[in-house]
Amino acid sequence: MRFRRAQPPEEAEINLIPLIDVLLVLLIFLTATTTFARFGTLGVALPAAGETQMEAGAPLHLEVSADGRVALEGQTLASEPGSLAAALRAAAQGRESPLLVIYADAQASHQSVVDVMQAARAAGIGRLSFGAQDAQRPAGP
Repeated sequence: MRFRRAQPPEEAEINLIPLIDVLLVLLIFLTATTTFARFGTLGVALPAAGETQMEAGAPLHLEVSADGRVALEGQTLASEPGSLAAALRAAAQGRESPLLVIYADAQASHQSVVDVMQAARAAGIGRLSFGAQDAQRPAGP
């Protein structure tokens, strides 16, 4: 009688080489796709706000309220571009390269500000600036 010795069962083994291959392919794919995302953005240099020296000659001040009403130097005007352009032309008369400073309310519609800019162009005012409130100081007296 021949007795056989029982052979020990083979130990389970995880083959890591296919796992490493898959992870390497995923790593290469992720690296390649994230570098393309950087080229899709625009390189925009944002302007910095600060106190600037005003040039000689007083600028024209124009306010645009939240509901679209327009006031030039404190006088309320019609907000139609044609009549606004006539008022701007009359106010800029006699000034050499006048500057128009637009103070638009934060809630004013984009269209009302564009209408003011269009009227300024029609009036021959080529220099525009936008007034802003200093973020460090609260509004009011």
